[in-house]
Amino acid sequence: MGKKEHEPVSEEEKESGKLKVTRRDFLKGLGASTVAAAVITTGGAHSEAEAAAPPKGTRDALITTEINGRSYRVAVKTHWTLLDVLRRELGLTGTKNSCNRGSCGACTVIMDGMAVYACALLAVEADKRKITTIEGLSDGEKLHPIQSVFIQEDALQCGFCTPGMIISTKALLDKNPRPSEAEVKEALSGTICRCAAYPKIVKAVMSVSQKA
Repeated sequence: MGKKEHEPVSEEEKESGKLKVTRRDFLKGLGASTVAAAVITTGGAHSEAEAAAPPKGTRDALITTEINGRSYRVAVKTHWTLLDVLRRELGLTGTKNSCNRGSCGACTVIMDGMAVYACALLAVEADKRKITTIEGLSDGEKLHPIQSVFIQEDALQCGFCTPGMIISTKALLDKNPRPSEAEVKEALSGTICRCAAYPKIVKAVMSVSQKA
């Protein structure tokens, strides 16, 4: 319970897009990046640039993806996460970076209809996928009904988890417009609210579902 589902890119898709990278490569890259960051902090590296060098085996790749209805072609490194690309390369900072290890849900986006953790996906896994971030819900200044009801019901405090909560709600209601309270709690269980605003969050989701 609480874990997001996602479907990794198939071997055929990797071959067709020349994105030959394995999850083992990714984990090795994360380990190397963590060590590099520690070296910078302790002052053990000769230079910050040297410590921040990409891990051995990193390759360049070009992905094509649709985000919030717009097509993007993005040059990425094979160890980058989808969260890296959304925030750093595309400026879509509504998707939050909190735990960066797939456990809090602040970085939740919708990919091909499923709520997924952007920090737990390789950027190359987004190749030829359709993604929705929090920025894709509103229409200019007009908020999406889910966003509006979160405000009306005061279903937030610090607001850091709110994008993930709203995106998780959108994924749920797209599949199940009239969920039970238990189904709402299950769908949102993968997103942590450190302010413990859960009662109002659940109330907001139930409210908007009843208006659907």
